[in-house]
Amino acid sequence: MENIVSTSNPLERSLELFIDRAELTRATDERIRRMGKNAKIPGFRPGKAPLSILRQQFGERARHEALSEALQKDFHKAVTAQNLNVVALPHIKEKPEANRESELAFSAVFEVYPEFTLGDLAGATIERHTLEIGEAEVDQTIEIFRKQRVRYAAAERPAAREDRVVVDFLGKKDDKPFQGGEANDYPFVLGRGMMLPAFEEAVEGMSAGEEKAFDMTFPADYFARDLAGQAVRFEVKVKEVMAPSLPEVDADFARALGVPDGDLTKMRAEVEGNLKREVKKRLEARVQTQVMDALLAANPISVPRALVEQETGRMMRAAEQDMEARGMKARDYPVQPAWFMEQAKRRVTLGFIFAKIVQQENLQASKEQVRTLIEEAAETYESPQEVVKWYYSDPSRLSDAETLAVEKNVVAWVLSRANVTEQPIAFDALMNQPTN
Repeated sequence: MENIVSTSNPLERSLELFIDRAELTRATDERIRRMGKNAKIPGFRPGKAPLSILRQQFGERARHEALSEALQKDFHKAVTAQNLNVVALPHIKEKPEANRESELAFSAVFEVYPEFTLGDLAGATIERHTLEIGEAEVDQTIEIFRKQRVRYAAAERPAAREDRVVVDFLGKKDDKPFQGGEANDYPFVLGRGMMLPAFEEAVEGMSAGEEKAFDMTFPADYFARDLAGQAVRFEVKVKEVMAPSLPEVDADFARALGVPDGDLTKMRAEVEGNLKREVKKRLEARVQTQVMDALLAANPISVPRALVEQETGRMMRAAEQDMEARGMKARDYPVQPAWFMEQAKRRVTLGFIFAKIVQQENLQASKEQVRTLIEEAAETYESPQEVVKWYYSDPSRLSDAETLAVEKNVVAWVLSRANVTEQPIAFDALMNQPTN
């Protein structure tokens, strides 16, 4: 057995293993005899077949098993002697050029877990945004709910912003139709960004039955590369113009929002409560993202490639399941590992950093913290106590809540060491940002 050496990968190690030929033969024969005790060999009673016959029947399998056991034993002995924390099974292959007269040579390549000291967070700056919810924000949210329940009716006038139009269109590039540039009875709402701005501007002001041809240029960053930055000509016919009609804020509207008796005061109170919870969630998510970035910047560690590949595979499977749930066939839209590698590496790296902080600073979640988080999550449901029971009835769901509590402990720990500044944020800026 030779020394363990490093490779170009900071966490990868290489080890040479030598297996005694005579010992391997002895172990192989011993396995063959065990296999032959109950084997049914034509012409021989069970357990009475000669070793030469048994070798023909079981020799290859027995040698493979004996060799695997010997390699695993020697590998374990080597890494244990040097106190190495191995990530996954080693990649072992024979090295015929290094074989000796009495020994077979193998190389074992493997990765170890990273060892590191937590970086200093004193220079990290985290901006904690603040937002107070008042009547204006409640009114704005109710207006959004009204728009979500909009109805459209035919309008005998030119199309305006917020109108729903139905059109036929045909796009041509160099006087030839291009892929994706034609549709019939295509509906969209003007001003919602469903079509390119130049297209919407051309349609705005047209009436039902009107036809028009116009030139436009696709944006340079358009997703279809063959059209990006290209000049085209569209022929458009408007078939319908429908004006929006928003519901009145009355008892029926309140009931539609889940207030059984239609009381508008109760409705506003519920909207305000839900809005405050959502704002709190979004503000915390912004802080958490900055905390993660600060931890990564302070701890530029290498992580095992094997774990990144495992996480990438998990993310790919989750994406495929999501596609299937949306009615898309994963085989028609094959996901690529490259789409997830960077995010997977980020997750694995943060996992190591989090584990180090939790262990070093004793930040495990308490039962009280977990209970509080579960009860907060349950508040948004009609029967909160049933939701609480649901969490506690399944160890995996309870584990998810515990993980979230630990994350909050780590975030609080980082905030206590970094430079934290408070900055107000506009309601629209916060609410227009997607959340996970």
